[in-house]
This record gives sequence, structure tokens and C-alpha cells, in this order.
Amino acid sequence: MDVLVNPTESSLLRFTTAGSVDDGKSTLIGRLLYDSKSIFEDQLLAVEESSKRRGDAHVNLALLTDGLRAEREQGITIDVAYRYFATPRRKFIIADTPGHIQYTRNMVTGASTADLAIILIDARLGVIEQTMRHTYLASLLRIGHIVLAVNKMDLVNFDQAVYDKIVGEYMVFAKGLDNLPNVTPIPMSALNGDNVVDKSDNTPWYTGPSLLQHLETVSVRSETAADEARFAVQWVIRPISDQTDAKLGNLHDYRGFAGRMASGTFKVGDEVLVYPSAMKSSITGIHTFEGPKEEAIPQLSYSITVADEIDTSRGGMIVKANEPTQTGHEFDAMICWFADKKTLKPRGRFHLRHTTNDVRAIVTDVLYKVNISTLEKSTESKEFALNDIGCVRIRCSSPIFFDEYSKNRTTGSFVLVDEQSNNTVAAGMIIKSLDESSDDSLEVAI
Repeated sequence: MDVLVNPTESSLLRFTTAGSVDDGKSTLIGRLLYDSKSIFEDQLLAVEESSKRRGDAHVNLALLTDGLRAEREQGITIDVAYRYFATPRRKFIIADTPGHIQYTRNMVTGASTADLAIILIDARLGVIEQTMRHTYLASLLRIGHIVLAVNKMDLVNFDQAVYDKIVGEYMVFAKGLDNLPNVTPIPMSALNGDNVVDKSDNTPWYTGPSLLQHLETVSVRSETAADEARFAVQWVIRPISDQTDAKLGNLHDYRGFAGRMASGTFKVGDEVLVYPSAMKSSITGIHTFEGPKEEAIPQLSYSITVADEIDTSRGGMIVKANEPTQTGHEFDAMICWFADKKTLKPRGRFHLRHTTNDVRAIVTDVLYKVNISTLEKSTESKEFALNDIGCVRIRCSSPIFFDEYSKNRTTGSFVLVDEQSNNTVAAGMIIKSLDESSDDSLEVAI
């Protein structure tokens, strides 16, 4: 069940930027930080000095996020840059991602935890392949909201006809997606600040909100008690000491499962299943560095003790007894291929890293690849190259404990790691388990 954050209260919004090269992503974030008075005076002075050394005719706000020397020299974004700011209404974490096609993997990294994606379009160029690629990835990653930022409107004299044409072309493409996010188009000029923080007089024909107004009020999904409880075990704490702790008691008998709550909540006394054995027990304690707690909430780390002596370790999972997770060796998944020097073929072998688990895995079949421009699924090619996206079938050497990605982004995602180089070569999203189903259909909805 989707639970909406009350936008009138202070809440956290994670968002990412995406777009082609030189669409103005870093400039937009710089303008957003500058106009919302979210940068320090010494930061602004450093940017002003860097702009003068570069010979820029104006203060280059993109330098606020482009921190690598190569980025500043070339005027591009290479790595994912994270920035933080807040307004009285909400806190924000921004992921500024690269626009080059060879850095698509960086865009996936930055967008994997985002609630909203700002997809920029150069008003002079309109919808291009990278626009469609990033939109498809946002849909695949289950990002619920997209801001279609039609940027550089000052270079087309704020022509409404240009804006309407771009929005129309984009919506034709977006409606073909299996998981259509909520799309909010906004005309803007990141360089001059039009419709970034405040509404612009240059677009009297636009009646919607400015970018910051939308970011402050958009309702996003939040992890709450309504979600199924998922706790991936990262470490087993076993002090083996004769000392006695005022909060934990006799440490010789202490055995706690340390990890992070991925979703849902646990309370002392809850009946749980502990994987891989799926044995039932109950929670006797929830401990933190500050002391014991009565409840474990999402995205925070805890040490959990249970009533029975149950064998589990790193890679195991604790869930509520009435909310069992899926367990299986084989499943279908959508993947985005990251490697530029290695291709994926059927029977390829990898390490699969899922939550805290690490198992050996084999890609038994390539089911289809997606043509980003047309959204068509092709079964002709069985080989993945850099930035290819499609559906594969994977079999693991030992079972993993997961949910479908559409239900839980944390327990439904994984990465593939090359056995020889130890490089991460793909990010994946689980569609369904095959251990209890013989349905080999290729037409699987994401």
C-alpha cells in the first residue's frame, strides 16, 4: 500500500537529475541551491574565482556540483555528485548524474534510491535518445514522479509552441511504458533562474508551479509500518565474555543479529521467521548503540535477539511470521549491463550480491532485450553490451530471500559482479521466482 508523506510537514525527498550532455543538469542544481540560499558564502566565492579563471562570462553555478578536475575542465559531469539542502517545508538529497551514454551506469546508481527524477531536455533539440533512455530507466527503477524540465527556453525566446511540441512528443513515448510515472512538465531557464525557485514573468502562458514549489509539495511514497518487515542479517554479534552489561545482561549468553531494517517495522514480542531455515521464533530485544528500543523502523541499523537458538548468518533474513518472503534458486530479472569491456552471454557466471547475501550465479538464458527508442522487445540477440537493457533468467548456487522489485526496491534488487575482475557489471531487478512456476512466457510485465 502506498503511504503518502504529508507535504505540509518537514519530510525527506530524494531526487536525481538526468538528461543528455550539456542539457544543464549541474547548472539547474546550482541555480536551485543559489536561489534557495542553500550555499555558504565561501562556496560562492570559490565558484566565482573558478569561473573567472575559466573565462566564463557569468558565475558558473554548475561548478557547485562538478567537483572532479576532469569535470571542471571539460564542463561535463562524470561521477554522481550528491548535494543536500533544506527549506522550511522539506529536506532534499540531490543526485546529479552524468549525461554521457557511457556513464549510464552512474545514472542508474544515482536513481536507484530516488523518489523523483528531473529529466532535462534542451528546448533547441527536443526529445532525443538519451531522454527516452533515462525515462525508461526511471520507469524500470520504479521512480514514481518525473519532472520534465524543458530547459534553455531563453534560447528559443520562451516560445510556447516549442514547449508544447516537446511535451507532446515526450508524452507519446511515456505512455508506452509499462510503469508510467506521474509526469510534471515545467518550462525553465536554469542559467537565468526562470521557473526554478520562483515563477517567471517570461512564461505568462505557463500556469503550473516552479520547480522548487513542486519539489516541496509532491507526495512521495514513504517506508512505514504498512510495508512488509524485512531485516537482512549483516553480522552475528557474539561477545563470548563473562562480563555483565547493564542493558544487555550476561554477555556470555548474548547472540544478536545485526543489520538494517529494509522496510516495515519490528517490535519486541513480534513472531518472526528467520531464514534460511524459516524457523519461527519471537523477538526478545531490539538494541542500538544508545540502548534498547521497543521498535525497529526502516533504514536504521539494529541488533535483534530472538527467543530461540536459530542458526543464521550474513545473508540471512528476518521477516514477520505472517509476511513470508519468496525463497528460490531461479528467477527472471530485468538488468542494465554496465561493462564496456565484457559482454553478457547465456551461461555467463557471476557473483550475485543481494542485500547482504553473496552467491554464485549463472545466467541460464537471455529472454529479450529492449529497444529504448521503440520500447520493442527483441528475442533475436542473446548478447548484452554496454548499456543494453533486457530480461534474463538467473539461477543461483544457493537460495536467496527476496521480494519482487515492484513490491520492495531493496529486497528486489541485486548486482552482478564479474568473477575475474571483481567489477560490478550489471544491476538487476527481480520480476518473479521460477521455483514454483513453470510459466516460461517472455511477456512479463515490469
